[in-house]
Amino acid sequence: MTSGSKPLLLGAASLIAPAIANPALAAEKTPQQADLGSFAVTDTAVTGGTYKTERQSSPKATADLVDTPRSITVVTRQVLEDTSSTTLAEALRTVPGITLGAGEGGNPLGDRPFLRGSDSQNSIYLDGVRDIAATSRETFAVEAIEITKGSDGITNGSGNAGGSINIVSKRPEKRRFINADASYGTKDYKRFTLDINQPISDFVGARVAAMYHDQGVAGRDYVWQRRWGIAPSLKIGMTGPTSLTLDFYHMQSSELPDQGIPYTRIASSLPAGYTEIAPLGTSAFTTAGGGTVQRSRGTFYGLTDRDFRTTNTDGFGARFETQLAKDLKLRNTLRYTNTEQNYLWTQPDDSRGNLYTYGTISRRSNARYSTQDGLVEQLDLSGKFNTGGIQHSFAAGLEYNWQKSAIGNYYADTSGTAIAAAQACATASTGSNYICTSASNPNPLDPWTGSVVKAGTASMTFADWTTLSAYAFDTITLTDKLLLNLGGRYDRYLTHASAAVAAPFTAARTWQRRVDNLFTYQAGLVYKPRPNGSFYISTSTSAVAPGTFLAQGTEDNTLTTANLDPNSLKVQKTTTYEAGTKWNLFDENLSVSLAVFQTRTTNLRVTSDTGAATFIGDKRVRGIELGVSGNVTDKWSLFGGWAHMPSVMLNSGSTLVGGVYVASATTGKRAPNTPLDSFTLNTTYKVTPKFTIGGGAIYMSKVYGGYSYGSTAATVRAVYVPSYWRFDANASYQLTDHVGVKLSALNLTNKLYYDQAYTSHYAHQAAGRTLLASLSLKY
Repeated sequence: MTSGSKPLLLGAASLIAPAIANPALAAEKTPQQADLGSFAVTDTAVTGGTYKTERQSSPKATADLVDTPRSITVVTRQVLEDTSSTTLAEALRTVPGITLGAGEGGNPLGDRPFLRGSDSQNSIYLDGVRDIAATSRETFAVEAIEITKGSDGITNGSGNAGGSINIVSKRPEKRRFINADASYGTKDYKRFTLDINQPISDFVGARVAAMYHDQGVAGRDYVWQRRWGIAPSLKIGMTGPTSLTLDFYHMQSSELPDQGIPYTRIASSLPAGYTEIAPLGTSAFTTAGGGTVQRSRGTFYGLTDRDFRTTNTDGFGARFETQLAKDLKLRNTLRYTNTEQNYLWTQPDDSRGNLYTYGTISRRSNARYSTQDGLVEQLDLSGKFNTGGIQHSFAAGLEYNWQKSAIGNYYADTSGTAIAAAQACATASTGSNYICTSASNPNPLDPWTGSVVKAGTASMTFADWTTLSAYAFDTITLTDKLLLNLGGRYDRYLTHASAAVAAPFTAARTWQRRVDNLFTYQAGLVYKPRPNGSFYISTSTSAVAPGTFLAQGTEDNTLTTANLDPNSLKVQKTTTYEAGTKWNLFDENLSVSLAVFQTRTTNLRVTSDTGAATFIGDKRVRGIELGVSGNVTDKWSLFGGWAHMPSVMLNSGSTLVGGVYVASATTGKRAPNTPLDSFTLNTTYKVTPKFTIGGGAIYMSKVYGGYSYGSTAATVRAVYVPSYWRFDANASYQLTDHVGVKLSALNLTNKLYYDQAYTSHYAHQAAGRTLLASLSLKY
């Protein structure tokens, strides 16, 4: 443990210890109030205006958060508003222990969070059902974001090795209100949102959320983003024991994507002593030939005449709920989603060593067009009952889940020729169509005259899977102070996939099929020395079946690999062990948690020393996490935490170097996209009933993108993005009961930092200082 960890641990102890010693810090509860007899699952477990949440929204949650033996963080609507988080990616930055991976060609652009060192782009859910598509998600129709850390296969099935993310949608409420917000800021930032909730009668209610967003990106030249969305919903049965909620969601976007910044040296051009390589910074860099490379902060390596990205998402949901008895509730959820993504963007590729050798960059194209369809039918039964004086709070369910994807590319011609392949660029004018350009002064306005052809179906990858699932959860109150949490899930996972036919796309298509029977579980024991706190130990598992990602992201166990019998593949397995404590302090207005954990993944698919695929990969992440959310006083709110995560790739197989197989460069190294330390804190303080000030801090230690050998095994190349601190500030004033204004400064110090590290080639540069002025109308 680092020396910097000790003050944070002491701070946690100083908050928790008084609650144990002094019950006056918590609202007094009788033993009957402290048990699980308060069972109720509402449309959302979150209400506006608070940082603290008592319970997850899912009917699978069988206890309040304080009595759940797992690390769970809920980003409430108030946190989203106070941090000006307009996308899922921005919201996840407020939670320690999460990093964001970069996209490329095979790994598509979009949300790619890493939870406890595991790629979780396939572990994102909307109102409890899977939302697998690779895309960038908005927050205008979001009530809360629930993050479960640790192996979570039992809750949602295949995947979820490091945890899962559940997005809770806005739904009709009993009260009438209208919220309208308009913001303007740096780089012509414009955002308008509208949220109307209207009870039509005591029995029927409607709600509509809408958004328009248009902006440049501070500190980046040429880049822009534009999107709009609408999300209407209708609830029939607002006050009765039976209800039906119907909702629709539409969001589409277009942008000139940011292609990022190249790393300074590639493996084959590493001078002696260079083992860790950062992105090309703004300070001068000397090439092998004695030249100088120095870019500006806003340097853009793409082509404005050609590069683009568009997305479109449509979803329909129906939720039926009925109270069968006082302590028995039935919920049925049906959701269909279609998502499309299309892009062609330029990557500053240095795979040929141009930057170090010549001071130039090769503009390599990444292209993709894709569709994703999903249909989920989920039936949940939840409630409580007693057996011989022992109380049970249970949930059980059945699920049918069908997902299908189709992915293709854009080419220079119908034969499958790449639009722009990486080239050796002795000069910036080398190559055709401005593929080569200066690393210091690229011209984004270079005219592109090449062809762009949308390839046919023969060049597309198709994949689909169907899952039939059954699961059950139970929190058993053995005594007023001792609770047992158990759960199990079975999934029958049927996968069907076909890789693209090789150019010139005349060969016959080959289909792969596979069936996996998966079983995952969780078990935890909770001890409650006082009604407002708990200590716990737990274990949980996950299983990732081959082909789980449906080519909607890069997976290490794809089903469509040529010359590999799908029956020889193995299921990737992850197990988490965790121990911790949770307390609700200050009249139960502030939640504090502390956990230690180990997550270990086995059966990782790697290359053996004979060059064959084998399943000996092994990764371990250990750590300690501190979390805080809620109100210290009626004026002072806190949200954030700290995560310390030592990680190691215990076995990454072998790789070919100089014609000989040697241990992979990753073996023994820290896991990619797994920082040793991360810290976040957001706070607000009401100076007066109308005037509030706030601020935020984010710290991320060095993040490695990947490892590779140089020309020999004597040199290992480790690409990384440096550690950074980012600070935000805001102030708001309520002019009247209905009108408020707010000023926000994101990245207040204008820090130049990188928030995504790709395995090779490039890193993503974060936005610079962004100033926003907002007007809010509430009725």
